Amino acid sequence: MAHEADTESMQAPVGASVWEDELFSHIRAHMERERGVLEEYQAAAQEAGSEAFSYLVGILCDDERRHHEFFRTLAETLKADAECSGAAPAIPHMDFGRRDMGRVRRLTEQLRQSERDDAEELKRLHRMLRDVRDTTLWDVIVTLMRNDTEKHIALLDFVLDHTRTGLLRGGR
Repeated sequence: MAHEADTESMQAPVGASVWEDELFSHIRAHMERERGVLEEYQAAAQEAGSEAFSYLVGILCDDERRHHEFFRTLAETLKADAECSGAAPAIPHMDFGRRDMGRVRRLTEQLRQSERDDAEELKRLHRMLRDVRDTTLWDVIVTLMRNDTEKHIALLDFVLDHTRTGLLRGGR
């Protein structure tokens, strides 16, 4: 499997602190577990014989792959930082304090308002689907989109929280 190679070839950072080494080990172990979960999902989807189940498990597999990628980039970033390699991190450091925070905040507020508008639309759509919630997958798909919209708002709120006037969290 493709994920197996990137987990096994990932060597612990040279010169890492005890905390960095423990964190790196934890990330690698989690990646291994997620690989196993992904394999379980794929086997279950094939075994079930249900198109609806396979469709929903496919969504779970997509999420597991995305999680694996998050952990892979987290491990790469931790390794680059611990080794002081000077390489651009796969997950960038927070640089809000070194940028035009006013512009970042304005853009973030615009995006957040768009997400809030989307949340209201999805809420209306969700109500419209009540009659088919027990006969289609549509209701659960809209529920997932509503959850994603909440996640998007949380990410944008994170930016706003870290770009408040006078905040001295400029990252590295």
